[in-house]
Amino acid sequence: VAAPSLSLFAVCSETVFCFSHGKVEVACGDMTPQHDSDPSTKHPPFNIIADKSQFSPGDEIKGRNAGKHYFKGFLIEARNAGDLNEIVGSFKLISPDISQLLKCDNKEGSAVSHTSDSHKTEVQVIWVAPSDSPSSVQFLVTVARGYKEFWVKIPGPVVSQNGAAPPPQTTFGGSIGAQTTTSTILSHSFTSEGCGGRKSCLRDPEGCDPQNDTTCHFLSFSALGSNVMFELSGPAEGYVSFALSQDKWMGNDDVYLCIRDTDRVDIKAAYVSGRTHPIISSQNILKGIAWRLSDGVIQCSFRRDIHLPPENLNRFDLDQMYYLFMAHGRAEDGRTHRHDHQPIISTYRAAITGPPEDLTGSRSPLLIKYHGAFMLIAWTSTVSAGVIMARYFKPDWPERNILGQKVWFQLHRMLMTITVLLTLVGFVLPFMYRGGWSKRAGIHPYLGCVVMALAVIQPVMALFRPAPDFRVPEILAVCVFKHCHNQAVCFHDLVVTIFLGIHQQALSLPAPWSTGVLAFLVVWFVLADLVLEVHRRGFLPIGQ
Repeated sequence: VAAPSLSLFAVCSETVFCFSHGKVEVACGDMTPQHDSDPSTKHPPFNIIADKSQFSPGDEIKGRNAGKHYFKGFLIEARNAGDLNEIVGSFKLISPDISQLLKCDNKEGSAVSHTSDSHKTEVQVIWVAPSDSPSSVQFLVTVARGYKEFWVKIPGPVVSQNGAAPPPQTTFGGSIGAQTTTSTILSHSFTSEGCGGRKSCLRDPEGCDPQNDTTCHFLSFSALGSNVMFELSGPAEGYVSFALSQDKWMGNDDVYLCIRDTDRVDIKAAYVSGRTHPIISSQNILKGIAWRLSDGVIQCSFRRDIHLPPENLNRFDLDQMYYLFMAHGRAEDGRTHRHDHQPIISTYRAAITGPPEDLTGSRSPLLIKYHGAFMLIAWTSTVSAGVIMARYFKPDWPERNILGQKVWFQLHRMLMTITVLLTLVGFVLPFMYRGGWSKRAGIHPYLGCVVMALAVIQPVMALFRPAPDFRVPEILAVCVFKHCHNQAVCFHDLVVTIFLGIHQQALSLPAPWSTGVLAFLVVWFVLADLVLEVHRRGFLPIGQ
């Protein structure tokens, strides 16, 4: 059975749809790359030519390209010329090394895309006309020259069934359904005046004013009839953003980004389905867009309808209560990178269209704060005191007893029990917060697992320690109960783990002060241990 064949040339210096592997089913509907910019309005530098203008089901139409440029990515579809929302027929591959079939609209092989970001000079595909084909079929192509320069739904050839009147030809080079947004430049900076009175505000540092503080991260919103006005400001190299969320976890959030592009700012609506890169919305839902760049601070404002039509998926109605996230980070060629610091998260849900409030927030989640506090208490106080108690106070309190046990042993056991319990609770908290294993915390969680294992092993070994009057083979006593049951092993690993942990984004501790304080605690313990060891050996007669 023969089938229409199609060939194309294009220019593209970046991967289309942000997927070098070409698995771009997410773009099947609107054929729009997940780039943070609008389609180009320039004439596309390539042509798609078919050698026939009419077909019957099963006919072959040979196509070729008339351009002379290389490209990296593409997306080809065939649509009903009378209803461009309907995908028609399926494709076969001629060059499977550079092209692949996609499943769009629940139809296997209904689109073709690239397999890699390698340079290509030609792609040929075969389109198989179905038995229920419409009278005319329009080929559409999306191609990108660069991350911020691409064309969406470029009309290719229109082919008609034999005997059917061909539809009016679409001018080649147009862009169907492209969304463009005009913006203006703000004449002055935002101000915190009116926060809690005329508008709701979330600020970091608390109480800052973006008008006279270039380090102020600022978000305000106020209801204006059927719209809500948002103002966003903050120092950033690439972008500032905020999100509306049902909880304090990143994922399934309504996101808005203000992205610096050289000497201007692009304002985009997006959505995150998990701890992933935001997916830019193809719908133009923002109004009254304005922006300003000054002294490294990005500022933008826009209005959005409180309620949006149902086709605007993943957009939240603004008459509800949400947690607010504020984040900032780097951007390259309009593409945002992961935020540089832990996002600011509002302390509680805010009513977007409710009475104005002066909101508070924090970059450090409460569970992570407890994790850090429990670990620090356990391994910089109780464990060090317990080790010193067993090592140096055993000979000083030989006969004193509490509840049938020697004083030093009871204190040592109590302090070590507290250490293990605090470590257990502290170990569980990050998993509760993250909902699993963190892939972005580096080696810290791995060392934490080692510390947890060693902390549990110590009391287990202590349970099997024989009574003081029980004779144990010397080699066993030295190996197991002198060296193995030794908290110094845990302490050395823990020091490295804590030093790595205090620099985690989620804790948001001030540097370099946090490092200095921790270093002081470690030095204090080492010096105290050294002084007591010298005294125990009789070289330093303390108190005599």
